[in-house]
Amino acid sequence: MRYLPIGFSHINASVVGLGTWGIGGWMWGGADEEQSIRAIHAAIDHGINLIDTAPIYGFGLSESLIGRAIRDRRDEVVLATKCGMVANTTRGEMKFNADVSGPNEHGHIGVYIYLAPRSIRAEIEASLARLQVDHIDLYQTHWQESTTPIEETMGELMRLKEEGKIRAIGVCNATSEQMETYRRHGTLDSGQEKYSLIDREIEDDQLPYCNEHTMAALAYSPLSKGLLTGKLDPQTQFASGDSRAGDPRFKPDGIASVNEMLDAMYPIAEEHGITIAQLMIAWTLHQPGLTHALTGARSPDHAIANAQAGDVQLSEDDLKLLNATYNDYRAMATAEMK
Repeated sequence: MRYLPIGFSHINASVVGLGTWGIGGWMWGGADEEQSIRAIHAAIDHGINLIDTAPIYGFGLSESLIGRAIRDRRDEVVLATKCGMVANTTRGEMKFNADVSGPNEHGHIGVYIYLAPRSIRAEIEASLARLQVDHIDLYQTHWQESTTPIEETMGELMRLKEEGKIRAIGVCNATSEQMETYRRHGTLDSGQEKYSLIDREIEDDQLPYCNEHTMAALAYSPLSKGLLTGKLDPQTQFASGDSRAGDPRFKPDGIASVNEMLDAMYPIAEEHGITIAQLMIAWTLHQPGLTHALTGARSPDHAIANAQAGDVQLSEDDLKLLNATYNDYRAMATAEMK
């Protein structure tokens, strides 16, 4: 496993991190708690020290499971969590209504983005209790909102840092302009965004910004919720409460189209003795400016396979072929939409 710094924090984190949205169960059709804990242990045992979570993942369940899993292993973990996506307020900006199965326009749970200092203070105390720790290594704003000035949000984050409750500050789902405002009012160490071979919108904005300003760039969903693993087929059925069931990408035609693209990539994976999923993680880690890839795992085997991808070295020819294959896929998908 390779390790890279989180911005200016002097915290070295594994280039492959463990993303724990899935183990919270919410929007993923539930979760096996004991299996999830074993997956966390397997990840740590195989060199993954970066574990990323959020209070909204299972409404606290993900953080609680991590707390149980790392109770005796805190010093082996770079612990990252978030603030700002809350279900106990009507302030800030409405994100969506939800119920126990996930976002639902008729749901009785209102989820808001709210980054006021008082709310952040309450959130971190709750996270520390669930995680059973006295500090967070990387504390990130989960989404951005316009009702609270960024300088007020960053001011509270800097106070938490001065108090020793957090070691580094990051943002998720933020534009370069928003990141610039954060940086004017404190030290910003990282930006986290959705990024994969088929989700590349940040290449023109956030990714070069992070690179230019010595910030870590964390990719979430580098396997596009499992679509880039090659393990799904058009007949795949998703469990009740799994958000992929309503996503057009996961309809039979969408899965078939992505699998056709992946078929052309199997020779590269075979040459390196790795799976398609490992190839996709490795591709992500080879992109300019991208420092860490957060991969989900709900079983020990998944965690171990993801960790192994951190050691894969791709050649320039490999990367050219992968990008050319993606470009063909994108051109075909664009033509089909017309």
